Amino acid sequence: MAVAKELIKVAKIFCKADIIKFQTRNIKVWAERMPDMYNGPHPNPHNSYGNTYQEHREFLEFSIDQHVELKRYCEEIGITYSTSVWDIDSAKGIAALNPEFIKIPSACNTDYRMLAWLCENYSGEIHVSTGMTDKKEIDRIMNLFIEKKRNKDVVLYNCTSGYPVPFEDVALLEINNLKKKYGNKIKAVGFSGHHRGIAVDIAAYTLGAEYIERHYTLDRTWQGTDHAASLEPEGIRRLVRDLESVRKALNYKEKEILDIEQIQRKKLKYVGKYKR
Repeated sequence: MAVAKELIKVAKIFCKADIIKFQTRNIKVWAERMPDMYNGPHPNPHNSYGNTYQEHREFLEFSIDQHVELKRYCEEIGITYSTSVWDIDSAKGIAALNPEFIKIPSACNTDYRMLAWLCENYSGEIHVSTGMTDKKEIDRIMNLFIEKKRNKDVVLYNCTSGYPVPFEDVALLEINNLKKKYGNKIKAVGFSGHHRGIAVDIAAYTLGAEYIERHYTLDRTWQGTDHAASLEPEGIRRLVRDLESVRKALNYKEKEILDIEQIQRKKLKYVGKYKR
């Protein structure tokens, strides 16, 4: 909890991020779904916090009561709290906290029972990642939201599931496809990146992604598989700074010659005469 609160504080004060998002899953449910994986050792023992993958996940998982504490802390310092939910039990527990939005990770976006429950019982926004998801599956996901009349609360994220993702696999132009096919049916399109650096995120924003999500850590050398594919505070700070700069620059001229140009026009511009 101390590390989580430090992440929240640094994200708000130093990085100036708008939202911080956690992950929530019922480990027993996932152990039943994937017994071979959860009963076996962590695929990379160096990163494990237990003798089995289940023990590893249980060591890392926050309880719903701890999420209550995290959400309260976010509210105290003025940053939006959210979390990804990995199963319907987690969805029910987090929905009771009434966060502004709940995220559906790529691994769970075809858990239609969970999606339907959220549509019927949770009034906030539902953000959905589309990593490792084919176009027919995305159609089915969207059809469910449309049938439930919740599609205008949906944010669809372009995403490639890998840690880290090489640049040639980021596939940024899929943002265009999501906007073209679903743009008038949903609230917004987002981008969830697992690449290195921050240049790609700026491009995603200019293509129309309204939410930019990145993994975030205090130290990329820490034990655990996600840290190496995450941004440290300085990286998040620079990303927020550059996104804000690009946001200001993405406009048209208010008039043909701006006030800032008039000074240079008088000083530098030669205006020739034209006679027909």
